[in-house]
Amino acid sequence: MRVSARAERIEPFYVMEVAKAASKLAREVANTDRPMIFLNIGEPDFTAPPLVQEAAMRAVRSGATHYTHAVGLDALRERISGWYAQRFGVDVPARRIVVTAGASAALQLACLALIEAGDEMLLPDPSYPCNRHFVSAAEGKAILVPTTAAERFQLSAEKVEAAWTDRTRGVLLASPSNPTGTSIAPDELRRIHEVVTRRGGITLIDEIYLGLSYGAALGRPEQAGAPPGGSEDTPVPSVGARDHDAFGQTALAIDDNVISINSFSKYFNMTGWRLGWMVVPEALVPVIERLAQNLFICASTVSQYAALACFEPESIAEYERRRAEFKARRDWFIPQLNALGLTVPVVPDGAFYAWADCSSLARKLGIEGSWDFAFEAMKRAHVAVTPGRDFGTAETAKFVRFSTASSMAHLQEAIERLKALAA
Repeated sequence: MRVSARAERIEPFYVMEVAKAASKLAREVANTDRPMIFLNIGEPDFTAPPLVQEAAMRAVRSGATHYTHAVGLDALRERISGWYAQRFGVDVPARRIVVTAGASAALQLACLALIEAGDEMLLPDPSYPCNRHFVSAAEGKAILVPTTAAERFQLSAEKVEAAWTDRTRGVLLASPSNPTGTSIAPDELRRIHEVVTRRGGITLIDEIYLGLSYGAALGRPEQAGAPPGGSEDTPVPSVGARDHDAFGQTALAIDDNVISINSFSKYFNMTGWRLGWMVVPEALVPVIERLAQNLFICASTVSQYAALACFEPESIAEYERRRAEFKARRDWFIPQLNALGLTVPVVPDGAFYAWADCSSLARKLGIEGSWDFAFEAMKRAHVAVTPGRDFGTAETAKFVRFSTASSMAHLQEAIERLKALAA
C-alpha cells in the first residue's frame, strides 16, 4: 500500500518509544523492591477534582451527550473568558474563543487555516516535537532556530528577524515550554510580535502550561528537604488571585492578532478528556469553525460540561493548591539533579519539567549521549526519563527531560536511585 509523502515526513515520536520500553521493563520489575518510576511523561499525577467528575456524571445521567456547536458550548466559552479576566486581567471576548478536541486539535486547525504549502514557521530548538509536525501536516516546513541557556532556550526578536525569509509565514512559540519549562519574558514576546507583524506574519503561541507558572526563583535552601506538598512557608494562592509573576502573563495581553492555544490537560488536570481551546482574531473564527465542523464536528460534549466546573471557586482553590505542590517539587528536585551532575542550566519558571545536561554523568558511566543514558537509567536504576532526541538538534543529544509531574515520594526515590547509579 502506498503511503502519502505527508505521512512519511512525520518522524516517530521517540518519547513514546522510550515509554513503551519503560512499560515493558516495568511489568518485569513490578513485584520487586524497585518498581519502575516514570519521570518521562508530561502528565499530572492529579486527576480532575471532584466537582469536575460530578459534572461529567450529571451530563451523562441527564442525557447531555449530543453534539454541541463546532466552536463549543457558549457557557464554556464564557467561563474561559471570565478566567482570563480574573486571573490575568485581560479582556478576551467569548466570541473569539473556540473550544477544541484538545490543544492538538487547536494547533491542527490553526495550521490548516493559516499555512500554505511551502510556508515556513520559525520554532525554537529545543521545542515540543508535535508542534513542528502540525506545521508539516499542513504542508508547511518547520524551521528550528537554535537557542541557548543564556536565552532561556527561547527565541528572541533578534533571532526571529535574522531567520526571516521570503518563505516565512510566522512563529510558533511555547511559553512555558516543553521540554525546558521556560517562558518568554513579556517584553521580549512583545518585540517578537512586532517583528512578525511588521513582516505580515502570524504569531502562534502554545500556552498550555500557562496556568502552571511559578516565577524563576527557587525556594530558600532550607526548604530543600520540605515534605510533599511544601512547607508552612509555601503559601497556597487565594482563590481568584491574579498571578503577578513576571512570566505568568498571557500573550493575549499584547494584541488581538496573537493566536493562543490552551488546554484543560495540564493546569486543569484533564489529560484524557481531550479538551482544549484557542483564542483567535474575530475575523478568523468563521474559518476555524468551518474547518472544525468538517474535521471534528465538535469537542467531547461530556468533557465540555465537566469543564464548566473547573472554574468554580472550590475547583480553582484545589488547582492552586496543586500548583503550589508542583512548585515545591521543582524547588526540591532541581538542586538534587545539579548535585548529581545532571545540570539544569536554566531554572524552569513553569510547567513541570527539568531539562538536564547528562553528558558529564554519561561519560562517568562510560556511555555517550542522552539516548543511551535514558536506557541506562531505565535498566539499572528503574527510572524512566526522556532523552532529548525528540526535541530538536541544538545540543539536544546531551540533554534529558525529567518530568516532575510525579509525586514527591517518587522524586525522592528517583534521586536516591540516581545517586546509586552515579556512585
